[in-house]
Amino acid sequence: MTASFFDTLWNSLPVPSFVIDAQSNIVEINSAGENFMNASAKSLRGAPVWDKLHVNAALDDAVTRVRRDSSALFVNTVDVGSGERPPVQCNVQLTAMVDRPGYILILLEPREIAHKMGRDMQSKTAAKSAIGMAEMLAHEIKNPLAGITGAAQLLSMGLSGDDIELTDLIVEESRRVVKLLEQVEQFGNLRPPQRKAVNIHDALDRAQKSAAVGFAAQMKIKEYYDPSLPPAFADADQLLQVFLNLLKNASEAADRSGGSIEIRTFYEMSLRVERPDGTRVAVPLQVEIIDDGPGLPPELASEVFEPFVSGRENGTGLGLALVSKIISEHDGWISVTSSPGRTVFRISLPIAPKDMPK
Repeated sequence: MTASFFDTLWNSLPVPSFVIDAQSNIVEINSAGENFMNASAKSLRGAPVWDKLHVNAALDDAVTRVRRDSSALFVNTVDVGSGERPPVQCNVQLTAMVDRPGYILILLEPREIAHKMGRDMQSKTAAKSAIGMAEMLAHEIKNPLAGITGAAQLLSMGLSGDDIELTDLIVEESRRVVKLLEQVEQFGNLRPPQRKAVNIHDALDRAQKSAAVGFAAQMKIKEYYDPSLPPAFADADQLLQVFLNLLKNASEAADRSGGSIEIRTFYEMSLRVERPDGTRVAVPLQVEIIDDGPGLPPELASEVFEPFVSGRENGTGLGLALVSKIISEHDGWISVTSSPGRTVFRISLPIAPKDMPK
């Protein structure tokens, strides 16, 4: 294999990775490591690793043991940072390089990313397991509801006063449940994505224009786009549905009056997600939709993408679950971070293969 192959492999590693020499000076750092350190490989090479990489644990003895025994060592849940960024909880792996005595490979696994991806995978599994049962129940419940609605309407013809209010309530609530069931059925009816090269800014513009004349008419929407982004590998219509759902969610979080929504796009080459077959795919295209509402209730933050979980009084809990399902079927990743005044929904998508028709 050529040197260029190994260079590509090295820079494709999804976690920050360092090679240090026998004096613990940095010899190499991959692209994810440069992003983590917020510094270039050129500026870091030759520097003592512990001067640049600040670890809240005594690793000198661990490094000595790895060199002495030509072994591997794992240090879990330690704070790792640099002079350019605050500490992040990481799992640290140290392993000796068999063909270069004294050299050590250091891998950092930020627990924030691992936790979010693990939580996202749980959400995908929960959504898929709920689809079959929910679709069956929706079909079985809609028929008797139609009978209940019709019976209530017939009864109302011979009633007056308070009695009519009761039959009207039966009809109104029955129709509300039917709408909910139709949303449930949408999970099973959603066709597989017809993926091609899609300009995500075109999809965002369509979603924003629709929102601006509808549910987000009173909101201020700000755009911070990276115009150099390559096309996404996506279904344009389903991507539009995702963006509309997230914008609607953001506008409702900010009470649709006087609030603001930010839409950001950027490129982050270090992220990978694992497919069900065990292979990994890069998801460098990032879209963030940010609202300035009160934030998610803490008890819901880890479950917000699961079906029938909602923080709103009349919410169905299906909008974000559907978003999660669509992104999952695009080999993508969705996550959320929330605090009072700032909630960020972030979507990570793969780029379209070269020469893919638009």
